[in-house]
Amino acid sequence: MKIDKKVIKELSDYLDEFNLTEIEITEKDTKIKVSKNNASISSQPQTATSPLALNKEVSSGTQGVVKGKEITSPIIGTAYHAPEPGAKKFVEVGKKIKKGDTIMIVEAMKTMNHVPSTEDGIVKEVCVEDGQPVEFGQTIIILE
Repeated sequence: MKIDKKVIKELSDYLDEFNLTEIEITEKDTKIKVSKNNASISSQPQTATSPLALNKEVSSGTQGVVKGKEITSPIIGTAYHAPEPGAKKFVEVGKKIKKGDTIMIVEAMKTMNHVPSTEDGIVKEVCVEDGQPVEFGQTIIILE
């Protein structure tokens, strides 16, 4: 069996481009999986990635330390701000939301998963762009 180095290089580039920890492809009887150590991925300091650690200080760009509650992605997938293209967004900065309100959709394996808010609050920051890949435990929204 000959290993196609171009495919491995391309998959490695995708890891960096989309900030993924691993990626896998399967063609016929060949399966290629590329992964890297989580410790070397992050270029931004993170205080925790646990979805249960919601009340903590959050560093936000050049604004210094901003206190808030983080809502994290419960799954790996692609984040969407609205139920369909061109529709009204679920949340925007400054909007008051309640626990259980849908804040985003994360698509995984062609399934649209509605992500509910785990806290009441006012949206301080939306941390992911529409259509951006997200990891499990990645902060997607910060509430006041």
